[in-house]
Amino acid sequence: MTDVSATLKSEFLTVEVGAPGAEMLALRDAEGRDLLWNGDAAFWTGRAPFLFPIVGRLANDTLLHEGVGYPMTQHGFARRRDFELMSASDSRATFRLVDDEETRKQYPFAFGLYITYTLNEATLTIEARVHNPGVVDLPASFGFHPAFRWPLPYGGSRADHIITFEKAEVVPIHRPNGGLLSAETDPNPAVGGFIRLDAVDFARDALIFTDVRSHRVTYGAPGEPGLEIAFEGMPQLGIWSKPGAPFVCIEPWFGHASPEGFAGEFSEKPGLAHIGPGDERRFAMNLRWLPDVGR
Repeated sequence: MTDVSATLKSEFLTVEVGAPGAEMLALRDAEGRDLLWNGDAAFWTGRAPFLFPIVGRLANDTLLHEGVGYPMTQHGFARRRDFELMSASDSRATFRLVDDEETRKQYPFAFGLYITYTLNEATLTIEARVHNPGVVDLPASFGFHPAFRWPLPYGGSRADHIITFEKAEVVPIHRPNGGLLSAETDPNPAVGGFIRLDAVDFARDALIFTDVRSHRVTYGAPGEPGLEIAFEGMPQLGIWSKPGAPFVCIEPWFGHASPEGFAGEFSEKPGLAHIGPGDERRFAMNLRWLPDVGR
């Protein structure tokens, strides 16, 4: 793949990453089987984009700062920007994006976004650090958006695949409404500790857990290899696919779309991290290949 800027390898996994969006382009097991979605435009061109400086949409796709509107589309601009590859080895790669004239037309703040991939045996850690080099607070959200094959390449059917949570989930969930966080809620589908994916109505868009209790889930067909996704410190979780699409996104977030009815200053929007001058904030996710996701 010509867009690959860094390749990480271990006994268990191979990871390919590109400079556009610092996006993971491939995740393969020891037998070379693809675990990550391939970006087929017939369904969705993404693979594992990063959501920055917003998650979801803003009201009227506009960031309001000190009374001035700045146009910004859903999930922000980082996924569409070329990152600088700062360093790379067989086990680690770091990419950087900093503010420039184009980003400040959408997001009037100074920032440094550093993405580091670290592969240790069967675990891939993806860490984002958002640095504030400015003299005022930096309001930002950050989200992971990896899309995994559904079904995974181990023989189980789509109907066999489940997401199992480390804890029973009890807080009602939201669905997007026009890209915004709906005021209405739905019963939590993971009250029993798991979601059977073929029972989810993705025609209604994503499942949004705004107050997720679990910070670790497993994905796959019981009794077969699969993945563990761990996201300590990320308070929200999105689960998304398109009807009939051969992928499912399991998305740890810090932040969410603007709630319906919110049209205030961006700095007052719910779901933001506020990073002081000279400080930084870390967001991380671990992907671990499992020989058996259990039953």
